[in-house]
Amino acid sequence: MQSSAEFGELRRTQRSFAFPLTLAFVSWYLLYVLLSNYAGDFMGSTVLGNINVAFVLGLAQFLTTFLIAWWYSRHAAAKLDPKAEALRARLEAGE
Repeated sequence: MQSSAEFGELRRTQRSFAFPLTLAFVSWYLLYVLLSNYAGDFMGSTVLGNINVAFVLGLAQFLTTFLIAWWYSRHAAAKLDPKAEALRARLEAGE
């Protein structure tokens, strides 16, 4: 089954979504860490009251994580699950 064209297409579909998104998120996270370490004045800038840029970007990290999880679940339900279900049905049928 792993050498089938359908399985290869399933893996390509998953990788074409997951790898770029993972790279983007890790880059975004590292930018936050680097700004925290080397741009203290910028990160300490007040946005509103006692809220500074570091706090806003830190909350954005959590928001980004949840948005990516939601987006991936929609992608999986629409593109990956139907292909995986078809492969599973073929495998169980003994093809």
